[in-house]
Amino acid sequence: MSVQHSETAGDRPLIPRPERTPGALRAACAVVAPDLLAAYDQAKDEALAEAVEHGSLKPVHAYLSHWAALIEIERHPATAKEYHRAEYLARIATTADEARRHLGTASSLYREASRAVHAE
Repeated sequence: MSVQHSETAGDRPLIPRPERTPGALRAACAVVAPDLLAAYDQAKDEALAEAVEHGSLKPVHAYLSHWAALIEIERHPATAKEYHRAEYLARIATTADEARRHLGTASSLYREASRAVHAE
């Protein structure tokens, strides 16, 4: 059973904030954004391959930080709705200025989520 983003949930978190580990983030993703699981798994595989190739854990830390921020967005239904709407509107924008405005909104929400998960 997965949690669906609903209008009645407002912006209360659907689940507690997960630890920033591959297993915890994947489990959270399965609950709040199951449609992103394939992308999550691909990002993890790519980060691990790059870490091995370069002998550095930086790609793994980057993937964990990125997915922690995405899961933070998805934990909050109203924020997730606003984020996905901004991304969609940026994709269908008819002018560069319009696309920039919507991407600015999505970027702002992402930065706020990133700050939240790194504040702990």
